[in-house]
Amino acid sequence: MTLLYSLFVFVSVLLIITILLQPGSKGGGLGAAFGGGASGSLFGASGSANFLSRTTAVLATVFFITSLTLTYLASHRTTSSSSVMEGVAPTAVQSAVVPAPAQSKPVDVPK
Repeated sequence: MTLLYSLFVFVSVLLIITILLQPGSKGGGLGAAFGGGASGSLFGASGSANFLSRTTAVLATVFFITSLTLTYLASHRTTSSSSVMEGVAPTAVQSAVVPAPAQSKPVDVPK
């Protein structure tokens, strides 16, 4: 379960980074701040956009799968009890019960 949470957070951060690196409709996006010209990049002029869009699609798919898996596991988790005292051993509960006060005779009050 911890591994799934870690994967979920890691994929979320990577998804945010890849979305921010993609070029926007008006300019180069945040990716332009790290080097400018796309023609001199590792992937070529259109290769970086294609690579980033495919990476975003893969990360989004993994994000949704882990999200749905975590939701399923959380909703089908076996709940032990709704009360704190239900999980305690019966002998401990019986010893913790305070006995009722002893009945005494009624006292005559002078008028």
